[in-house]
Amino acid sequence: MSNPTQAELEILNILWESGELRVQDVHEKLSSIRTIGYTTTLKSMQVMVQKGLLDRRLDGRSHIYFTAIQETTTKNKLLSRFVDNTFRGSSSKLVMQLFGNNSVSKKEVDEIRSFLDNLEDKE
Repeated sequence: MSNPTQAELEILNILWESGELRVQDVHEKLSSIRTIGYTTTLKSMQVMVQKGLLDRRLDGRSHIYFTAIQETTTKNKLLSRFVDNTFRGSSSKLVMQLFGNNSVSKKEVDEIRSFLDNLEDKE
C-alpha cells in the first residue's frame, strides 16, 4: 500500500466517517468541500482500489466502496512521516510550533493537559 495523496485523504476521511458508499455519495460529499467532476471522483476511487487504499463490492449494477486501510494506523504513519521530515523527529517542536502559530482555547489547553497527565500516569 502506498501513502495516500491529499485528494485521496479527503475520500478516505469521507469513507472513515460514513462507512460504505457509492461513488455518487462520495462525490456529493466531496463537492461540498471543493469543485470536482464526477468522473474525477470515480477515477480517483478506482485508482485507490488499485493502490490498496479502498476496496469495493458489487451491489446490483453499481459498486459500494469502503476503506481497505485503518484510519488510526494511516494517520499515525502520516503524522510520524511529517514529524520526521519537518521537525527532525521532535514531537515537542511540532507542538511548540503549533501553539506558537495558533490561538489555543482554554478548553483545548485543559484537554491537552488532561491527556498529558494520563500519559504520565501510565509510566
